[in-house]
Amino acid sequence: MYRATRNRVDTGESSTEPRSTDPRTPAADETPPPRRGWRRWAMDTRPLRIPAYRRLWTSTIVTAVGSQLTAVAVPKQIYDITGSSAWVGAASMAGLLPLIVFALWGGAVADTMDRRKLLLITNSGIAVTSVLFWLQAVSGLDSVAALMVLLAVQQAFWGLNAPARNASIARLVPEGQLPAANALGSTVMQTGQVVGPLLAGVLIPVIGLPELYLIDALALCVTVWAVYRLPSLPPLASAVARRAGVREIAEGFRYISAHKVLLLSFLADIVAMVLGMPRALFPQLASETYAPYGEGLALGLLFAAIPIGAVLGGLFSGTFSRARRHGWMVIGAVVAWGVAITGFGLSSSLWLAVVFLAVAGVADMVSMVFRGAILLSAATDEMRGRMQGVFTVVVAGGPRLADVLHGTAGSVFGARAAVAGGGLLVVVVMLTLAFAVPALRRYRI
Repeated sequence: MYRATRNRVDTGESSTEPRSTDPRTPAADETPPPRRGWRRWAMDTRPLRIPAYRRLWTSTIVTAVGSQLTAVAVPKQIYDITGSSAWVGAASMAGLLPLIVFALWGGAVADTMDRRKLLLITNSGIAVTSVLFWLQAVSGLDSVAALMVLLAVQQAFWGLNAPARNASIARLVPEGQLPAANALGSTVMQTGQVVGPLLAGVLIPVIGLPELYLIDALALCVTVWAVYRLPSLPPLASAVARRAGVREIAEGFRYISAHKVLLLSFLADIVAMVLGMPRALFPQLASETYAPYGEGLALGLLFAAIPIGAVLGGLFSGTFSRARRHGWMVIGAVVAWGVAITGFGLSSSLWLAVVFLAVAGVADMVSMVFRGAILLSAATDEMRGRMQGVFTVVVAGGPRLADVLHGTAGSVFGARAAVAGGGLLVVVVMLTLAFAVPALRRYRI
């Protein structure tokens, strides 16, 4: 049986500040007593007892909503300037290449320097970018080119930030609590995707669009302060000193190819998102299949259903976050996603469709929790940054590829057939991978 081995880690000490060498509580690794009654179902909050992780998580609550304000403001401002959805799409793609490049490089950087220091630099950079967004908006610049440049810079900073942030979690919480920590973080991010756009819709008529950027910048100041209070997270003493370059990025890909459980965890997400993410077809379904319910209502419900399901999955993550067979949890979650998406494609009732999408959201949450745990526990600390860099690229790029694939398939075969067919492909391909390569289904901690 393939089992994860615990990488003994030490957070190290800052040369300038007296910081604890271990941010976890002394009893953090102790096995907790079994939870009874409703607490067995509720979210596992043990990681929040660890001060360092609690600071990191608390900052995420603020920025999860703030970042969504900017995510709404940028396309809204571009559309107001141009009156063209094509320009909105072009701006989205303008941020993709910097994200991919800097996420891969950022993963290598996160393996060569103090991750706390890298988080301070990148969060400060994102905050400054948000201030620049605000300045161009209040000045009435009305320049799409300026918006696209700022978006590219922001995505570059985010690409550098995400690998370090995610890789740090394994240095802050014990291995047995990694699924719970991932569930806590993912639930906050999914909640932000629901609350942020709704809040933006309420605030724009009241305070105006430019102020959304300013609110995001202020929220990022909270993040910078929380990161400043983290312990130092330098490379472990056993790590060999190196530079972050192309060779180190290539070494990360070789590491993935040599560790099948890591490779399959990435492939599982690619299969689910590329073949089974039907969001590009939501407008067509809302205007055709679900038009009798009201196109606007249908479109809003379709976009909200998956994040709402993910949030519900996170709130009740106590039902699964203590599972030890992480590989089977990923396989089961991806298959459940495919089945739910197939059901959505076959549904002519809007309410049944929303239920299927919400179930898909729960499955996606389970998949995120255990794929994240595998990446943090199966990889050595000197490789975690690069693994998280690849993870960031996969998570960002998969849905965009799905938009192209499903948009094309929907035009050729019809929206419902494309959705149902994609869901079935997810089930078939995931089960084929699981049984053809046993590393993932054998993985446990």
